[in-house]
Amino acid sequence: MTAAALLTEAYRTGVPCPPLRGTHIPVGDVDAAYAVQREQVDAWLAAGRRQVGAKIGLTARAVQETFGVFQPDFGVLMADAAVPDGAEIALDRLLQPRVEAEVAFVLGADLVEPQVTTVDVIRATDHLLPAIEVVDSRVAGWDISIVDTVADNASSGLFVLGTRPVRLSDVDLRLCGAVLEHAGEPVSVGAGAACLGNPLHAVAWLAATLATAGQPLRAGDVVLSGALGPMVPVTPGAAYEARISGLGSVRACFDKGAV
Repeated sequence: MTAAALLTEAYRTGVPCPPLRGTHIPVGDVDAAYAVQREQVDAWLAAGRRQVGAKIGLTARAVQETFGVFQPDFGVLMADAAVPDGAEIALDRLLQPRVEAEVAFVLGADLVEPQVTTVDVIRATDHLLPAIEVVDSRVAGWDISIVDTVADNASSGLFVLGTRPVRLSDVDLRLCGAVLEHAGEPVSVGAGAACLGNPLHAVAWLAATLATAGQPLRAGDVVLSGALGPMVPVTPGAAYEARISGLGSVRACFDKGAV
């Protein structure tokens, strides 16, 4: 069975697969891992799913250290992975979910040049939203390396966006603080500086990477710019609220799972 087939089977059955590195993808071969990701994305699009943006992963040092991975990666966002703010999420949609607070960029212009500057990103950004990404892994026990997570669509699961747009000029993203709360208690804290120094830098990296690959970011795309603090394993029946200074808040709520 191919790497893409193993991941597809994990989605279908809800049973994680073993790590892919060293068996289905050469250790450290990031290009091969992205080819596996692309194979899955093409199949999703052919089946009628709609791509609405991209996500950046492994931007926070705390997350990198958790997995021994020290470079960012990216995956795609599909429309059917978007969850309304505060809506209940069925745990049977996921395998090993974790949550993290992020800044979402909504683009108002294309970013097609491989030499992307921070100014280009500022000009192209229509507005920002607070976000919670529900990351997930089809690899058993989150036993991942860079090639495992890249092949697995950058460990993407679902995402929740806030509903109050904020202009980029009204927020200092490097200094904005973030707290992820459960039952009124903070379970993860961070700041914009934890995301490659500034979420703007993360989006510039992604835009340049995708433009070079011939798949540029387009107007209307949503970009999840990366975790602002450590990811948190999801507790069944829990509600998590991310508060990001200058951006407001957003909630991800989960059902209790199978009884």
